[in-house]
Amino acid sequence: MVLQSNNANNAAEVTLAVVSNSFLDDLTATTRARPIPWEGYQRATLITQRELNYIKAVDKKTGEELSRAVDKAESVYAELFISLLQKLVRVDTIQSILILIDDLLTDHEERATYFLELTKNDPALPYAPLLKCLRNEDEFVPLKASKILTTLLSASSKPSTDAAQELFRWTTAHLQSNNAAVVDLAVQVLESVLRQRDLRPIYWHTPHAMDVLVRVMKADSQSPQMQYQVIYCFWILTFDLEVAQNLNKRHDIIPTLVEIAKSSIKEKVIRVIISTLRNLVEKAPEANLAAMAAVKLLTFTENLSTRKWSDGDILEDVNYLKTELEENFQMLTTFEVYKAELLSGRLTWSPPHQSDLFWTRNWRELKKDNYALLRVLARLLSTANDPVVLSVAASDIGQFLQEIGVKQRIMELMSHEDQEVRYNSVNASWSLIGGTGLA
Repeated sequence: MVLQSNNANNAAEVTLAVVSNSFLDDLTATTRARPIPWEGYQRATLITQRELNYIKAVDKKTGEELSRAVDKAESVYAELFISLLQKLVRVDTIQSILILIDDLLTDHEERATYFLELTKNDPALPYAPLLKCLRNEDEFVPLKASKILTTLLSASSKPSTDAAQELFRWTTAHLQSNNAAVVDLAVQVLESVLRQRDLRPIYWHTPHAMDVLVRVMKADSQSPQMQYQVIYCFWILTFDLEVAQNLNKRHDIIPTLVEIAKSSIKEKVIRVIISTLRNLVEKAPEANLAAMAAVKLLTFTENLSTRKWSDGDILEDVNYLKTELEENFQMLTTFEVYKAELLSGRLTWSPPHQSDLFWTRNWRELKKDNYALLRVLARLLSTANDPVVLSVAASDIGQFLQEIGVKQRIMELMSHEDQEVRYNSVNASWSLIGGTGLA
């Protein structure tokens, strides 16, 4: 899949992703070899002689041989296969029908039209039988159905939101699979379906979907290819304004993206990260620039701008971010940057922590929302392990803490093994005793 310009205005800003999964291919090959008693179904009047003739004309055929068989009756086959899914129940038969549908659609996305047109006579079609397959307990049936649903949703000019909702619930569950191949398939489904602009808000509001996708991205065991594919999903999602405004606020994604970019040796991973960050700035600068400043993205973009890239678009996006950060640096108040750094949990000895003037000007801001930011500091004191984070948090509390219950933790840190942590904990304890009435 290829990234396109962030300025694209077409219905789908990205090219179609083709679901290609060796695990599913192997299951398909094994399943395809099993004979299905179609003649027996005809004798039992479960299918008609006409239906049997159509099935036998395409059964076990692929490629050009399949095309010759269906070219003059594509709409007939779409209706036939969906009808068979509705009325036949044996798992091996369902497996075979799904293979026939997928064979029909593979390399021929235009044939999806014949399936989508079934809705004219029945609003439940073509999706309902395929969604039922998603809920099947067989290993193969849901995986194959997910691929077919992906093709249909991706090809539709008005994709079904109900079908997308159920497919997104399915991907959310399967992103948590212990089988890496299944996780890969679920990510590929998202890469394709999310190209549909109207479906991005559906995914954003799918319960737990974003949480799970973030966890997959953060997993230490991920290969560069999987990192790329997952971040690609975030890139597609950030074309949506609501997502761009709230993604970092809810999931603290900017520090993670920058960390991955700094450690990655794959150009395409860096490329998709920079493109995602650009989307966040273009769509919602007020929601994201402070967080980018807090993780020193400007310094990183300056470094990236000196590298040689095989893809020239990377440099364009890098320079865009660099310019935006430079031009807005003065507009980002020290407190905004401080707040973004604090919420990220990645405290360093940046200037606000060491400036008496900063605390004089901004201590009233820290009392807002029932001392919300002070409570973040208290949580860091309880959960962080990094001596620098603990040191900075203790120092900050020593500067401005107002009646928040962290005295016990400060006292514990006075005996911490790190000298700097002990030093700032002592200072904080004096502030608690002398300035807050907590003693």
